Amino acid sequence: MSRFANLADKPKTKPKEVQSSMSNVDGAATSSATSASPRSSSRAGRKAIAAYFSPEMSLAMHLCARKNGLSLQELMAEAFDDVLRKYGESPVGY
Repeated sequence: MSRFANLADKPKTKPKEVQSSMSNVDGAATSSATSASPRSSSRAGRKAIAAYFSPEMSLAMHLCARKNGLSLQELMAEAFDDVLRKYGESPVGY
């Protein structure tokens, strides 16, 4: 049985309150959509950066972070700062 088997039973349209909030001219969501899924305060004012790596790279990064008492996000921010320094850009921190 597929782990996505229950998705076939889900409606393919968005709920009415989400559809109505998404229909603004400027594309901004109204309070009904934002209040349904509040963001963590740690994510406020931040942007996600995503990339795909091999399972070996993922494991190595997670182990390095754990060994040094850092979160994966802190370790990656340190790596990005190092890359910015390498290419002559000012590191921005996290």
